[in-house]
Amino acid sequence: MPRTVCITGATGYLGRALSAALLERGHGVRALVRPGRAARAAAGTRAREIDVFDIDALAGAFGAGDTAVHLIGTPHPNPRKAAEFQRVDLGSARICAGAAARAGIAHVVYVSVAQPAPMMQAYVEARAAADVAFTDAGLTATFVRPWYVLGPGHRWPYLLVPCCAVAERLPWTRESARRLGLVTLAQMTRALVGTIEAPPPTGTRRVIDVPAIRAA
Repeated sequence: MPRTVCITGATGYLGRALSAALLERGHGVRALVRPGRAARAAAGTRAREIDVFDIDALAGAFGAGDTAVHLIGTPHPNPRKAAEFQRVDLGSARICAGAAARAGIAHVVYVSVAQPAPMMQAYVEARAAADVAFTDAGLTATFVRPWYVLGPGHRWPYLLVPCCAVAERLPWTRESARRLGLVTLAQMTRALVGTIEAPPPTGTRRVIDVPAIRAA
C-alpha cells in the first residue's frame, strides 16, 4: 500500500538514496529540508523548506497517518564533536518526537547507532538518548542501528572489511563484531524501505540491528 513518507535530512547521501528507492516503489516522499536546500532533494520528491528545529513548523509539515524517517545528524562524527551530538543529533530527535506525537504520525523510523560500543561514547550516548525520546513520546517506532554505512564519500572503512570478517569468526569477538559490523548504503536502503512498508504493531518499538540490516 503506498505510503506518504516524510524524511528529515533528505538531502544527505542516505536520505537521497532512500527517497529514490521509495519513489521507485510507488510511495510519496515529502523531503523536509533547510531553507535554500530544496534543489538538493531527490528528483520526484515534494520538497518543503522548514526549520526542522522548530517543533511547530515540523508538526505542521507532518500529516496524520504519515511515516516519518529522521536522518538528521552531525556530519562526519568524531570524538571532538560531543557538543554537536547533543545539540544537533539529540536536539533534533527530541523535536521530531514531539512534532510526530502532536501530528499523529503513524510510524517513526530513526537511524540510531549500534550500541553498546567501546568507542565514540558521546555519539552513542546522544543517539541512545534520542531512542528514549521517541519511546517516551509513545510513538510506534523502529530504531535502525548501523555502526558505519559504506557509500559515496564513506569508503575508507572498506580497508577494515577483512579484519571485521576475521573478528566475526572468533568466539571471543563474534558478538561485538557482528553488532558493530559495517553495512553498505544498499543494505541500509533496503532495510529502511522494508521497515517502512512493514511497520511494527501500533504502540510498539522495534530494533533493526546490523545482522538484520544485512539480511534485509
